Amino acid sequence: MNQTPVAMDNDHPEVSLGHLVTVEQAAEMILAGEVLSIAGDEDMLRQLPRGSWIGGTTAYFMAENGGECEPKKVFVNHLPEDCRDPRLCIYDSKNIDQICNDAPENGFTLLIIPAHSLVHKRFAEDAPGFENIYLQPLIGWVAGVDVHDLLTRTAKVVYGPSGELYDDKAVALHVEVNEERIVTIETVNLFEPGDGDVLCFPESGFTARQVEVNGQLTDLVSYLRDNRIDTELPLVTKYRDGAVLNVGFQIIADDHVKFYAPVFRGQEYRLARNIGSYSQAFAEHIPSTSGQIAFCCNCILNYYYGELEGVSTGQMRGPIVFGEIAYQLINQSMVYLRII
Repeated sequence: MNQTPVAMDNDHPEVSLGHLVTVEQAAEMILAGEVLSIAGDEDMLRQLPRGSWIGGTTAYFMAENGGECEPKKVFVNHLPEDCRDPRLCIYDSKNIDQICNDAPENGFTLLIIPAHSLVHKRFAEDAPGFENIYLQPLIGWVAGVDVHDLLTRTAKVVYGPSGELYDDKAVALHVEVNEERIVTIETVNLFEPGDGDVLCFPESGFTARQVEVNGQLTDLVSYLRDNRIDTELPLVTKYRDGAVLNVGFQIIADDHVKFYAPVFRGQEYRLARNIGSYSQAFAEHIPSTSGQIAFCCNCILNYYYGELEGVSTGQMRGPIVFGEIAYQLINQSMVYLRII
């Protein structure tokens, strides 16, 4: 693990919220010594100076003027005033399982992972078994690229102290908070399991060809097409602790289906219950919160299906991403970190 202790500057007046800024404005904040997480198009991130920041690629944001695609600006998140001793780290597929062991006793970790990398696969499939994974607040997102650029670009993260961009490593920011503060990670999930077929997958992973439908093994693509499944709605599974997690459909090819998050062997899934108007349902679920919103991100599927372009999400501002992290990888959700 590569780790860099950094100094903090707490003079910024809007430390509890992120905002969309020009590259020049972001550079000024970095050079002033601020500790930041930054989201933006690769070309913009490459222009930023070295400093105490981590970053990842996306050009979609929840900003002051609503949801937007803005490849010429970057979204910066500042640390809350009462945070201390931030550490910037690099992880790969071999040591990502130590992410929570490296976390502070009272604080949180912000993690950014590039999509379609080995570290993405390792975290997505194995994180539920990592040591201390549910004991240390872990939030973050999966960096990606526009669907039109999939053949020409790869998702990347940035380690600010060196300025290096990686498509095969993850970057993290470990932060302590004052002992009297409580850190919570919360999610906005529109979906519940429907009453239809029970689906189980013979293998875990981001790709599936077959599925057991009520105990009968069948071809997954044929099942989706024959039953005219609305793939704007995700697969949904409920864990023993009551957590409801989504798996969104990414690509339906001739002989296989790709998901934005992995399905797990032995876990029961159902197609999500119909929510009516996606955009209306999302608007109704935007929370009114107290405390500092230290970080927030939202799924690209919510952006498209919920028609969020130009639509305000209130104080929930941040990057629109290709997978959300709330202890483990989740999907088709909005996640936020609150300090009380």
